[in-house]
Amino acid sequence: MKIAILGYGNIGSGVAEVLRRNHDCVAKKAGQEIEVKYVLDLREFPGDPMEHCVVHDIRIITEDPEIEIVVETMGGLRPAYDFVKQCLEKGKSVATSNKELVAEYGAQLMELAEQKGANFLFEASVGGGIPIIRPLNQSVTSDEIYEITGILNGTTNFMLTRMSKDGVTFDEILKKAQELGYAERNPEADIEGKDACRKIAILSSLAFGANVEAEDIHTEGITSISDVDMKYASKMGMVIKLFGTSRMEKDRRIFAMVAPVLVKPDHPLYHVDDVMNGILVRGEVIGDLMFYGAGAGKLPTASAVVADVVDEACNMDRSIMRRWTKEKLQLENFEACRNQFFVRVKGNTEENWKSVKELFGETERIELSGLDEFGFLTEEMEEAVLERKIKDLGCVINRIRVAR
Repeated sequence: MKIAILGYGNIGSGVAEVLRRNHDCVAKKAGQEIEVKYVLDLREFPGDPMEHCVVHDIRIITEDPEIEIVVETMGGLRPAYDFVKQCLEKGKSVATSNKELVAEYGAQLMELAEQKGANFLFEASVGGGIPIIRPLNQSVTSDEIYEITGILNGTTNFMLTRMSKDGVTFDEILKKAQELGYAERNPEADIEGKDACRKIAILSSLAFGANVEAEDIHTEGITSISDVDMKYASKMGMVIKLFGTSRMEKDRRIFAMVAPVLVKPDHPLYHVDDVMNGILVRGEVIGDLMFYGAGAGKLPTASAVVADVVDEACNMDRSIMRRWTKEKLQLENFEACRNQFFVRVKGNTEENWKSVKELFGETERIELSGLDEFGFLTEEMEEAVLERKIKDLGCVINRIRVAR
């Protein structure tokens, strides 16, 4: 079987490497040899094992009947969407690692693939090498999933872990992450929570069977988290993680968010540190399922792409993806979402403490030596109620949700 790779960057070259290194293993599982016939890229790659496969025109791939599977690792929406759509329209199956593409056009492209007798698979779009899409699509279909919560971005998890364990500031660890290659020169997609938002949108769409749009998800990054927040977390025996969460309440309202949260030691994601990812799936019958592993990296992500290629090679005559509908899933207004909060108050005075007790009731005063401030934990309450109360209090430095 002959395939093509669109985009020969980090992941695309990783796919070619995995196919070379694991040639016999892949061939055995696919039931036939998998050969890369074309690599689409604007550049040339002299000296690379794929140098003679490079082409610069997508039509060479779409018009070649020998090409049955196309791997898309270009990233971004354009021209990736146009190229993938053209391939599917020609009846070619597609395997992609492009989370932005899947979050925006996943429902549409899965429908097109089904119409054309092809497959559109995207295991590598969430969690890198962690198998999470396939289990949601195949293994837990008999149960009702009511929550998916994940540490979905390795960059921010590395930063928060080091801030907690090494006592460094946000700016110091961001610079270190960039030096190590964990963070881009422009780190906005990571530190503002946009990357995690796209991933939880994909997982939510799969779990609930309808299209969850990323722009509807309440999203906060980690730029508000300081070394002082980490000291409070440590004093309370907790850590701070960036969670992507979608949750169906007992009344069947669905809320989704990306935000930094305080995590207690008994939470399954408490020990997921540094660049690792972890995803917790909660179902009515199965209970808690944990998925843990490398959430990024050239070869782990490429391995997940190749796994999709093998699946497609074994299922050329049928659609194997349980797609979500194009119908938009209406998320509840986030202001009505109930959470517990940790609140920091400027001015460690008895007057401020009295105001806290009047607004929030009896709670414990948490102090750090040498700082003119204090913190406290609230009861669980709606987001809108919390915002009104801290506005009335008037001297709040920060507030962080506590993970359930």
